[in-house]
Amino acid sequence: MNVAIMGGGISGLSCAITLERHGIEPMVFEKRNRVGDRFINGESMFSILNRPVKDSIPYLAENYHIHLKPIDEVDQVCIHSKNETGVIHGKVGYINIRGRHQDSYENQLAQQVKTNITMNSTYEYKELCKNFEYVVLATGDGEYACQADNYRCDITFTIKGATVEGEFIKSNPHVWFNYEILPKGYGWLIPFTEKEANLVMVYPDDMNLNIDETWEKFYQLACTNLDQNFKITDEFQVRKYMIGICNQPKIDQTYFVGNCFGAISPGLGFGQYTSILTGIYSAYDICGLESYDKSVKPIFKNYNRSLVLRRFLENLTDEQIDFHVKNLNNKIIDKTVGKACSRSSSIDFLGLSTPMMRLWNNYKKMRMNENVE
Repeated sequence: MNVAIMGGGISGLSCAITLERHGIEPMVFEKRNRVGDRFINGESMFSILNRPVKDSIPYLAENYHIHLKPIDEVDQVCIHSKNETGVIHGKVGYINIRGRHQDSYENQLAQQVKTNITMNSTYEYKELCKNFEYVVLATGDGEYACQADNYRCDITFTIKGATVEGEFIKSNPHVWFNYEILPKGYGWLIPFTEKEANLVMVYPDDMNLNIDETWEKFYQLACTNLDQNFKITDEFQVRKYMIGICNQPKIDQTYFVGNCFGAISPGLGFGQYTSILTGIYSAYDICGLESYDKSVKPIFKNYNRSLVLRRFLENLTDEQIDFHVKNLNNKIIDKTVGKACSRSSSIDFLGLSTPMMRLWNNYKKMRMNENVE
């Protein structure tokens, strides 16, 4: 059985590791000269987004032999709204590194793959289909899925980020919801050392903002909120980044995994855990162990819930966000939220809150239509 994996990211490598464990040696083709993106990014895995699993890192190790070592545990998340700052306390997730860094998840997974990875690959998908029985598309975006007319794009984002130097607590990421500066968007600061962090802003393309002016406002806001003057050492930006999901996870003998499948959560932009799962599930299907279509059904469900969350957040005003963020400073609410978000909890907060958020979204849509008429 010959299998080609197009892409040496976390989904493609997870697929390769799983195939090897079941006696299949795939060929991995990576278009860059190394695994991982050309940028070093700090990212997070939050337990509340990965329900019903409580704690994703040991779950992956114990059930699928995918071993990942985060750089730190998240023990509090600072949430900044326009006029308030609130904190969620508790063991709510992990901080890790992505990209070309030696300790990135990509490099950790590459060390677990026995098969040689073909770097600087120029192979195209159609070529691989001619020479391999199975092709796993793990290319990092939805381009190939779109070409196959197999992708539902729900929103496109403008993203700009930077590596910044300052004084940070690795276990303490920050998130911003300030619609005066980032209309319908959000920002993250995720430290990956005590001296470096990834600062990124995300907003829908239909806001039609000047990216440089918006970045300067957000950068200054982050500096003010953290009382520091960050030094920028590396920058990146992406326009019209598609957030969506495949219509079909598999077409004939082609598997769509990772971001090519639609692993990124529309709500807050995370997708590492889902990317890894799609890689594992595709390998299980190739090995004849489990149906890929059946395995990813919960992922489709979670994606649609996250889309409801995204629309809910977009429908809030700065004043409403201020109200909720301020309430996080109430000791009882802080304790309750922290417990629900923790790695020891199995509470599916996203699933439980989806009906309420959907009602709010429908109400806002109805009011908008009335105003148009």
